[in-house]
Amino acid sequence: MSTSSPEAVKKLLENMQTDLRSLSMECKKKFPPVKEAAESGIVKIKTIAARSTDILAALKENSSEVVQPFLMGCGTKEPKITQLCLAAIQRLMSHEVVSEAAAGNIINMLWQLMENGLEELKLLQTVLVLLTTNTVVHDEVLSKAIVLCFRLHFTKDNITNNTAAATVRQVVTVVFERMVAEDERFKGMAEEPPPVQGNSNRRTVSTLRPSAKDAYMLFQDLCQLVNADAPYWLVGMTEMTRTFGLELLESVLNDFPGVFLQHQEFSFLLKERVCPLVIKLFSPNIKFRQGSTSSASPAPMEKPYFPICMRLLRVVSVLIKHFYSLLVTECEIFLSLLVKFLDGEKPQWLRAVAVESVHRLCVQPHLLRSFCQSYDMKQHSTKVFRDIVNALGSFIQSLFIVPNAGSQASTGTPAGGSGSGPQAAMQAGQGAVGVSGGLTGQAAFEYRNISIPLMTVSVQGSAKATYLEMLDKVEPPSIPEGYAMSVAFSALLDMVRGITSMIERELTREEEEAAARGNGNQPASAEMAHQVWEEMVSACWCGLLAALSLLLDASMDETATENILKAELTMASLCGRLGLVTPRDAFITAICKASLPPHYALTVLSSNLTAKNIQCMRTLLNLAHCHGAVLGTSWQLVLATLQHLVWILGLKPGIGGVLKPGRAVEGPSTVSLYGYLDDVSLHHLINALCSLSMEAMDMVCGNNKEPSLFAVAKLLETGLVNMDRIEILWRPLTAHLLEVCQHPNARMREWGAEAVTALIKAGLAYKHDPPLSQNQRLHLLLLNPLRELSNVLHADIRQKQLECVLQILQSQGDSLGPGWPLVLGVIGAIRNDQGESLIRTAFQCLQLVVTDFLPTMPCTCLQIVVGVAGSFGLQNQELNISLTSIGLLWNISDYFFQRAETITVELEKEEAIQQKQAQEKGEPLNRPFHPAPPFDCLWLCLYAKLGELCVDPRPAVRKSSGQTMFSTIAAHGTLLQQPTWHIVVWKVLFHLLDCVRKSSTTADKEKIESGGGNILIHHSRDTAEKQWAETWVLTLAGVARIFNTRRYLLQQLGDFFKAWEVLLDHIQSAALSKNNEVSLAALKSFQEILQIVTPIKDTEKPEALIAMGVPPVIMDPLAPSGPGRPLLRSDSVAEHLAQRYNNGVQAQTPPPTAGEEMDDSGLWWSAWNTWYRTGMECTRPPPTGADKLAFIPSQPFLTALVQIFPALYQHVKSGFSMEDLRKLGVILHGAVSVPISSDASPFILPSFTEAVLTSLQEAVLTALDVLQKAICLGPENLQVMYPAIFEQLLLFVEFSCKPPQYGKVETKHVANAKYNQAEWVALNYVPFAERSLEVVVDLYHKTACHKAVINEKVLQSIIKTLRMPLGLKYACPAESTWKLAVSSLLKVLSIGLPVARQHASSGKFDTMWPELANAFEDFLFTKSTPPDNLSIQEFQKNEAVDVEVVQLISTEILPFASFIPKDFVGQIMTMLNKGSIHSQSSSFTEAEIDVRMREDFSKVCFETLLQFSFSNKASTPQEGYISRMALSVLLQRAQDVLRRYMEDERLSGRCPLPRQQVTEIIFVLKAVSTLMDSLKKTQPENVDSNTWAQVIALYPTLVECITCSSSEVSLALKEALGPFKDFMQPPVSKVQNGES
Repeated sequence: MSTSSPEAVKKLLENMQTDLRSLSMECKKKFPPVKEAAESGIVKIKTIAARSTDILAALKENSSEVVQPFLMGCGTKEPKITQLCLAAIQRLMSHEVVSEAAAGNIINMLWQLMENGLEELKLLQTVLVLLTTNTVVHDEVLSKAIVLCFRLHFTKDNITNNTAAATVRQVVTVVFERMVAEDERFKGMAEEPPPVQGNSNRRTVSTLRPSAKDAYMLFQDLCQLVNADAPYWLVGMTEMTRTFGLELLESVLNDFPGVFLQHQEFSFLLKERVCPLVIKLFSPNIKFRQGSTSSASPAPMEKPYFPICMRLLRVVSVLIKHFYSLLVTECEIFLSLLVKFLDGEKPQWLRAVAVESVHRLCVQPHLLRSFCQSYDMKQHSTKVFRDIVNALGSFIQSLFIVPNAGSQASTGTPAGGSGSGPQAAMQAGQGAVGVSGGLTGQAAFEYRNISIPLMTVSVQGSAKATYLEMLDKVEPPSIPEGYAMSVAFSALLDMVRGITSMIERELTREEEEAAARGNGNQPASAEMAHQVWEEMVSACWCGLLAALSLLLDASMDETATENILKAELTMASLCGRLGLVTPRDAFITAICKASLPPHYALTVLSSNLTAKNIQCMRTLLNLAHCHGAVLGTSWQLVLATLQHLVWILGLKPGIGGVLKPGRAVEGPSTVSLYGYLDDVSLHHLINALCSLSMEAMDMVCGNNKEPSLFAVAKLLETGLVNMDRIEILWRPLTAHLLEVCQHPNARMREWGAEAVTALIKAGLAYKHDPPLSQNQRLHLLLLNPLRELSNVLHADIRQKQLECVLQILQSQGDSLGPGWPLVLGVIGAIRNDQGESLIRTAFQCLQLVVTDFLPTMPCTCLQIVVGVAGSFGLQNQELNISLTSIGLLWNISDYFFQRAETITVELEKEEAIQQKQAQEKGEPLNRPFHPAPPFDCLWLCLYAKLGELCVDPRPAVRKSSGQTMFSTIAAHGTLLQQPTWHIVVWKVLFHLLDCVRKSSTTADKEKIESGGGNILIHHSRDTAEKQWAETWVLTLAGVARIFNTRRYLLQQLGDFFKAWEVLLDHIQSAALSKNNEVSLAALKSFQEILQIVTPIKDTEKPEALIAMGVPPVIMDPLAPSGPGRPLLRSDSVAEHLAQRYNNGVQAQTPPPTAGEEMDDSGLWWSAWNTWYRTGMECTRPPPTGADKLAFIPSQPFLTALVQIFPALYQHVKSGFSMEDLRKLGVILHGAVSVPISSDASPFILPSFTEAVLTSLQEAVLTALDVLQKAICLGPENLQVMYPAIFEQLLLFVEFSCKPPQYGKVETKHVANAKYNQAEWVALNYVPFAERSLEVVVDLYHKTACHKAVINEKVLQSIIKTLRMPLGLKYACPAESTWKLAVSSLLKVLSIGLPVARQHASSGKFDTMWPELANAFEDFLFTKSTPPDNLSIQEFQKNEAVDVEVVQLISTEILPFASFIPKDFVGQIMTMLNKGSIHSQSSSFTEAEIDVRMREDFSKVCFETLLQFSFSNKASTPQEGYISRMALSVLLQRAQDVLRRYMEDERLSGRCPLPRQQVTEIIFVLKAVSTLMDSLKKTQPENVDSNTWAQVIALYPTLVECITCSSSEVSLALKEALGPFKDFMQPPVSKVQNGES
């Protein structure tokens, strides 16, 4: 918020009123006048606030009155009141509402306070606020304010003094700033007339404006005060110090140089007052000598005083820096004084500050030039510039000459210097606070036993002083050892750097301007400038050289040496450019001398170079390289020195040292000359160097001497320097270097190779005219030596060659153009005997080519790239490279694919040119795979290469290349033209399959222990045979996939059927190979090609079998066969196919034309034959005499084989005949019969408790299912196949009781097979047989009425098959079997019997009845005994099954006896009779007897028997006889049992009878009651008299039994006797012939 904003004004008014109120309160009691003044002040302010529009202006106008109460308050001298008033006054000032008059009053009041010593800091603050916020204070008031500050600077209080000093400085600055601001304001106006020169009245300067006048008066008085004179303007000063005055003068001169340069009055002050003052004050320092002791001189001399002297030097530095142009004469005096102060007799501190001052001058080269122009170039003038340089030099020399000059004083007084020894060093360390870096801890310079350390005194190019800044020190400080030297050294270096860079900059500018002008005439100004430069160099070179040489000699520090040498080098270069021969040669001589070891001439033989020599040598080389142009005659010196150095070094270059131009050790001696030789001389030089090199080669030919490489180095450099005309020297140069490359000495040939490769790289990188892209001949010429290097057998040379190729690719790969074939040739020239590292380097090059440069090379080179990549795949040194190179081939193929159009166009253009050339010569065009189009040929080359790799001895390579090849053909095969596919199929794919099959069948079966190194090999890959098996699998799968995906394309080739046959042959031989992996994979491929749908014209890729809805279980032979995977039923293939042809496909695609279908059927039948042959071959059991380890196919294989059938069947079903069905049956039966090897059994066999089918068994049933459903949906004529299917299934059903045999192979039950021995395990066929049985029942259900089924007596076959499990009953391998057999029999009969009755007359079922009777007989009266552990419940369940069978007889057979053969009915009756006679088994326990006697069964038999005995008049006498006989036997038996029971009970007395006897009697009684019931229901005439007699005869026996003791028997007896009452009636009288 600004001070004039309304808010600020409002706040000011409030604050003032508050201040006045506070003042009024404070003064109420003691100072009533002040209180009144304050109150009237409040009124005044309120009035102003109310009436004025511009309140601030009004306040300023009335400020004297407004301020008055506060001034009165200060007059009370009460601290609290005074502070309050001063704060209020400061607030008014800061808002600039104090008028001139008020300001005067305020100053007067402050003066009073000062004189009373009150609130001194607050006073200073108030003055400062007053002077800085506005400019109302002028003239006397201003001087009074300044004096007030000065007076406060000299009080007793330290804080006040310092604050006052700061305030004085600020106030002085403010005064001059006001003047600068005033000048700015008046800048545009007409200048006033210049003041009269030599104005004698110094009090008033009438020509100056107000602020300038104040400044003038102030500065003049400062000079007066420093000179210890009375001031004119600063009235009231009481004391002043010279040091403070000098500081103020210096700050004004430094901060406001413009004031003195623009105003003559001020210039006058400078000349007339400041300079004399300085010279006067310097006088004690000039006269003082450190050596003279004060006691000896009669008059005591004024000693130099450090604070004054140091401040004077600061003033002088400012004067020279800013006002040199005004004060030329005075500066000459100052500079001469400075030079004198460097004198050795002066005190150390004086020399130190003087040398710091000189350093300040040395970093200003333009100032130095001015000195030279103003003094050195004038006649009769002091040579100031030269004196400064010489003085610096002498100063440095003196430091080495005076013993311990740095630290020891000649006098004991501390003023003269500092104490000596370690204490001094300590003091030095503490005293020189500003010296950054401190001591380095070791001498940087050492000369004649005097060593001097070097310190970091300032950053290069800036003179940061230490002692000139010690404004707070009164005593001279102690100077640390080495400080003076460090400053002088920096000054020297900065001077050289400044002068040389300044002159060189101007020289360059002048040269550019001259070039722009174009004519040779120099303007006069340039002449002048040259004279100045030459004068400067002439003036300084002697002194510089003397000092630098001495320092170089003494230097022990690498950095210092480097800096000295750099200074000498730049001076030499500058002299050279200016054409000053003598100084140039002098500097170069100094460097040369320092390069050679000391006393070199005396000890030529055994000289060692020091580190410093080597540093100097580097500088010399630098000089030769960078400044060769200005060396002129001094080349003599340089070359002579370099030659000596070469001798000392004994021509032993370090790796890359000699031959890398720019750092060559022997190099520069000739580098810069070569460029100037003409062509002829150049050839002479090369010839000479070659012969020199030949001598060197001969010298080291048969021994291990170190070779001389001088000539090779020079040859290289000659080539590099003359790159612009390289063509004329290339052949001789490289021819010789190639010879060097073949030299037996490793070091010699290494440098030869280095030289050749460096030249080739440089040649390619050089900007030739015309460029290489337009100069094919030169391009190939430059690359040719690279190819020649391939003929060298040494590995190290090849390594260099390949590294060179890599670098060329990285730098010039984009522009190789015609050089590509040559470069690729070099990369591809690898051999297996070359070792890994070479191959690795070469391969790096290839990788770079493939990743970065395929688009930039001519398309004709792509074939070469494929060949080179292939050769890396085939090398056997490094497997990883082989694998990676296969990856590169894939990348290349991808590139072909992406750039197909471009490549095709370019190749065809090239082809046309070659064709034309061939025609002209009358030769045929020679290229691989001709006449295929060129782009296709490129692909064929790629496939051929991959094909070679697919039969590599290393499995990993085979695998990788196989995958790559098939992926490539799959991804990019569409680009090929149709005829090319013919080549792909026959020359690439089938050729590969043949090779792989051959290798696989002949592969070694020896176990490979480990895969090189410590890699363990998995057991599935631990023989060559197994590894080849993997390759075979991959290859076959790949080819099959291509046949599948590219079928449409291939089918248009003329010989597709032939190809198909070949493929099937390969699949068959693989499927029959004795390797599980291969055989299984072959079937997978078989499946894949079966998924091909007849091609439709418009689709490229036919949909696979999935579209037909073939369920996945058919397609994936390796689907896991988890327990209980359901069999396919209604969703089977056949139905899907039917649906597809009915709705799906019709909508999507038009049906294929008849011709194509015809073509196809041939293919599919061919496939069927292959499948059949494979199946027959693999399911055939081994011959009897075969080895114990005969090959038996695995379950997954057989499963896959069988799973192929459904898919295959879809293609051949239209022509599938009974004969084919028979063939299928043989294979299915064979497949199911194959046992499992014991080590595979845990994975295939379900645990024995679960009744699960194996995948194979599932597949077999699926195959039959597909077939039967197809028959079901197919035309009538197919139904003749039903019986065959039944026959097949029933064969499987038999397996439940009689597992199949597989030839003579001995199989064990799974539980007994020892795991991991070569034994065979028979499968558990029960679940399979049972499932087959279920299928039979199901199928019979559907087909019972079909003609074929009836004619072929299927029902009889079923019954016959079931007889076996039914007869075995408890003896069946699995209990479930006979139970399923019974239930199946019942189901089948319930369907079949009506059919049989229907066709009774045809006689087709005649043979079935006896079979059925036998089946019943075998089952109901089985010979097998139930197991001992059979529970009662189980027994009862089993009895219920028997009962069910009898019930079937009673419901389905006996009622229809008239349709049934009599013999059969007789057999049934006999059986029922047999069943009704109850016999006990002695093995029963007492408790079980009544259950185990099959009472229910007997009862049912008996009831049935009775039912059919009395039901009607027997149709035949025989039948009646059977029933009668049966009844008679039964009754007779009842009579016997009852009698025996009676007797036994009588004999036994109290003992109960055996349980079984009781049971028997109960049963007999129950039988009697049943019989009675039946008789009651029967017509009387149906029962013959004999039966009645027997029944009645039974009655008395029953009555006898009444006495029995058993309650159970009594109960049964009661039931038996009951029915007799119905027969008790009076006998009807027989009327015979009318008589009673």
